[in-house]
Formats: sequence, C-alpha cells, structure tokens
Amino acid sequence: MGVLFRIEGTTMPHTSRTSATSLLLPLLLFLPRADAGCHFRAIFNFGDSNSDTGGFWAAFPAQPAPFGMTFFHRPQGRASDGRLVIDFLAQAMGFPFLSPYLQAIGSKFQHGANFATLASTVLMPNSSLFVTGISPFYLGVQISQMKEFRDRVLGVRSHANLPPKDIFGEALFTLDIGQNDFTSNLASIGIRRVQLYLPQVADQIGRSIKELYEIGGRTFFVFNLAPIGCFPAFLKELPHTNSDLDEYGCMLSYNNAVEDYNRLLNQTLHQIRVQLKDASVVYVDTHSVKLELYRHPKSHGLLYGTRACCGYGGGDYNFDPRLYCGNTKDINGRSVTAMACSDPQNYVSWDGIHASEASNKLLTSVILNGSIFYPPFSLSDLCNLKPIG
Repeated sequence: MGVLFRIEGTTMPHTSRTSATSLLLPLLLFLPRADAGCHFRAIFNFGDSNSDTGGFWAAFPAQPAPFGMTFFHRPQGRASDGRLVIDFLAQAMGFPFLSPYLQAIGSKFQHGANFATLASTVLMPNSSLFVTGISPFYLGVQISQMKEFRDRVLGVRSHANLPPKDIFGEALFTLDIGQNDFTSNLASIGIRRVQLYLPQVADQIGRSIKELYEIGGRTFFVFNLAPIGCFPAFLKELPHTNSDLDEYGCMLSYNNAVEDYNRLLNQTLHQIRVQLKDASVVYVDTHSVKLELYRHPKSHGLLYGTRACCGYGGGDYNFDPRLYCGNTKDINGRSVTAMACSDPQNYVSWDGIHASEASNKLLTSVILNGSIFYPPFSLSDLCNLKPIG
C-alpha cells in the first residue's frame, strides 16, 4: 500500500516499499494565513548535518565553498547549497533562522537554539572525530547542552539574546537524527550487524524525549530516516549487485532496512505517548516524501534524483569517495576539485549525501501541510503559517 498524503489525515501508513503518491496535492492545498501569530514561541532542534545551521563549523572551521551558494551566496555552515528544512520551518512559523548553540559570535536565542551538528549520532561514538569522522556532539551531549541552556535562562534576570523563562513549555522541539548511526558502519560491518544496535538508537531517542519533557518540553517532532539506498554517495560506496537495484536505481536492501528502523522508531514513539499523556509526540514521515523525490524528480519540478550536483567523477552519480564537495586533491597525478553544478535547483541531492535547497523546500511544504504527521497534528491550527520563499 502506498503512503497516503491526507490533508486532515487520520490514517497514514508510515513506511512503504512502493512509490508515494504525488506531492502536488499537499503543495496546492497549503494556504498560509495572512497574519503571523503562532502558539509556539521558539524551536529547539537536535540533530545531525540534515539540520545543522552552523554548529559543527563553529567548532571546527571552516566550511568550504560552494556550500551555501544558492541562498546565502557563501558558506553558512549548512550541508546544502542553501536552506535546510529547519530553516524553512522557522521561516514559516515567523522566526529568524535558528542560531547554532556552539556559535559564539552573532547568535540570538530569543526564538530558540539549534544543538545539531554535522556527523552527530544518537549513540555515544566509540572513537574520535579525527579517526572516524563522527562528531563528539552526539545526542546525549546535545541534550546536556539544552539543559545547561535552560539553566542559564532561568538563572539570569533578563538578557537581550535569551528567551523568556517560560519559553520551554511553548516551544517546538524537533529531532532529526539517527542517519549516522545507521550509515557510519554499513560498509565495514554490513546491514545485519548494524540492525542489531538500531533498537538502542530508537530507545535512546525515546529517553531523550522524556528528558526534554522533564525540563518543560511538551511538543516534539521526530523525523524518521531517509531512503539512504537512493543516495548517490552510497550507491557508489556500498556493496550491492544490480539485482538489488529497484526500477528507480535505488538499493532495495538498504532502503528496506531503513524502513524496518522507521517502524521501530514509530513503535517507540507510541510507547512514549502512553507515558507522557499531556505531550504531543509526532512521528514525521519525511522518508516517504524523500523517496518520492528520488523516484520521480521530474514530477516535482526537478530533473535529477540519484545524481549529485556537487561532486567529482561525472557518470550516473557524480560522486567519488576520494573527493567530497568543495575539496581539492591530487588524483592520478593532477589536482582536481569537486565542483558544483550550475543548476542545483534541478537536483534532489546536493553533494551525494545531503539534500539540495530545492528538495528541502518541497519537503517542508509537505510538513507544513500536516499530511505526514502521525498521529495527526495540525500545525496550521496553532500557527498562522507564512509562505516559504
């Protein structure tokens, strides 16, 4: 059964191994209201590179061009050519872009903070960033940072760059993390061994929600995992055979494993709802939208699904694991650079792993529509949503 995008949806199959229905209906029916009031007064985000607005690069500068080329026209700490879903969500709710918690200069936290960092995991990493590339700012650290932030807010009389003391019960808490737990060891240990510890990942996300609940959080959006079997980088790097590719060129075995995890995550969140009866814990099925974009890019105004805009090597995927977007290296006796395409607005994938601004915008439009929330949650009833430009 295909994923159903329903406007007032009370029923939504959360993972599907067949194609999603068209995104056009939710896009057409998302009609933002004219005024800008919102029940939520802030957003606090936890995550990895899919929602990091500059935290990693504040700690480990500096991000190279051409990141940020589309909207910011220079690197802005985001793993994309432009804005991320969290940027569009903040914009729609009438907030400025979220400042990274780790950024000392220029940050303003009146409307929330972003604790996400590139390469973060849910589980504690067992090695150094400089060995494995995994961020030290895993979810447990991000939650601790949030608690410290709250203590600082409650401990000062007032501060121009901090939110009011009563903000936490009227904030939206978003969690978009887990992809690196899934992918960082895939090539070395394989799907089956990765699946052995995924229950710990889902369980830790549940525990984190309860910790945030204890400090005042009452509304949580938890994003599921993307169909990594369609990522250009993994199509190039991960072992597979042609028989493992579906009709859209995505790896079935890896996508099926992601869907198994997503079901587990959804079940975990159901258990959390039973325990936290006065909280809204919402499973956000971004997976189905991303899968649709990878499978049918041209149906949604894009051209390329499983090909990276910024990369090296050309071919079907334009990705070479020896040379990531924006980097320069000697390969086969000559200096080469992984450069960006001239039309990132036509790509689902920015750099082989991360989404382009164009696909982030399409995904956010469906999120704002409310059709991929389980249980049903009407954000538009709580916020007079602004159009995202």
